[in-house]
Amino acid sequence: MIQEYIEQAMERAHYEIIKDEEPFYGEIKECPGVWATGKTLEECRRNLRDVLDGWIYIRMCKGLSIPSIEGVIIRPLERVG
Repeated sequence: MIQEYIEQAMERAHYEIIKDEEPFYGEIKECPGVWATGKTLEECRRNLRDVLDGWIYIRMCKGLSIPSIEGVIIRPLERVG
């Protein structure tokens, strides 16, 4: 389920070129705070995937909601104790 979510989210990523030493910028608007840069488009994509992976992990661990993408839903972990 998580892998499917990541694939769907990455398909919705938006990329642009910015004036920076890492000129490729990417973000996933459905996932607030998920953005990355890179010296090449491929590096930016790899970095964005890593950020997305960490974002999902943190939100799951903290019990925060994760927005549905293309009908794929990830439920946060339930806190015990």
